[in-house]
Amino acid sequence: MLIDLLIGILVLGILYVAAGVKVIKQYERGVVFRLGRLQSATRGPGLTIIVPLVDRMRKVNLQIVTMPVPAQEGITRDNVTVRVDAVVYFRVEDPARAIVNVEDYLFAVGQVAQTSLRSIIGKSDLDDLLSNRERLNQGLELMIDSPALGWGVHIDRVEIKDVSLPESMKRSIARQAEAERERRSRVISADGEFRASRKLADAARVMSDTPAALQLRLLETVVEVAAEKNSTLVLPFPVELLQFVDTVHRGEATKTPRATEPETAEPTEPEAAELAEPARQAELAAERPQAAEKLTEAERQAQLPQQRDQEPSRSESTDDTVLGIA
Repeated sequence: MLIDLLIGILVLGILYVAAGVKVIKQYERGVVFRLGRLQSATRGPGLTIIVPLVDRMRKVNLQIVTMPVPAQEGITRDNVTVRVDAVVYFRVEDPARAIVNVEDYLFAVGQVAQTSLRSIIGKSDLDDLLSNRERLNQGLELMIDSPALGWGVHIDRVEIKDVSLPESMKRSIARQAEAERERRSRVISADGEFRASRKLADAARVMSDTPAALQLRLLETVVEVAAEKNSTLVLPFPVELLQFVDTVHRGEATKTPRATEPETAEPTEPEAAELAEPARQAELAAERPQAAEKLTEAERQAQLPQQRDQEPSRSESTDDTVLGIA
């Protein structure tokens, strides 16, 4: 009977000791409360023993926690409505403060992250949210880390994941980007034209100093066109080439001596007659109308006496007719 009692006490003792044995993992720390009072010593990883029914231990994870922040809708400083979501990376540095100073440090960090994200949206412009995210991440990290230090939590990193814009704003930004690209292309094209014009001006000055270069360039162009096996060849004939030929011709004319001018020879008699014949014909043609007018005037004077003789006879016949009628 006594042996059974001893065996029962031994078994209870073993169970009591086994209930006080705890295993803490490498990434965990144990915070022990003895009769509700926090023990200063934090239990490290490995096997540890507490007093059952007297001590109560809570394990705290020291790994980095990745917490997504729900998308927050806000209005930027330049009055644009956006939806922004982020992610927070943090870890517990002081397990005792994380358990004692805050009821649920995970929930507390999440709420601080949401409010800080809303605040950073209202203080920023749309261009900063789209292009200058690194500075915004640093500001957001500082805003979250300030209250988290009193909870024994350290914020490692905060990043803005996505910025959602209205469709109208997306179209406006797309038009702005297209206009910017168009402006850059025009500037680049104009700069290329300017450089090409300068090179062409330099080439023109060289060709003006050496006129034969223009002809060589024309021949080179003809060779390039002929190499493409075309059936039709259009040969440009620039005005400069004419000027070049004229300049060469003038140079040759200045080099040759001037010939003596021959004396004017008098025309011979047959040649003089041939030269005077057209003038004679012109005079005769001018005298013919005058002779015709004189002939007509003479005929008129000769016909006047005949008309005068005929007029009395006409009057007599008229009188006879009148008498006969009477």
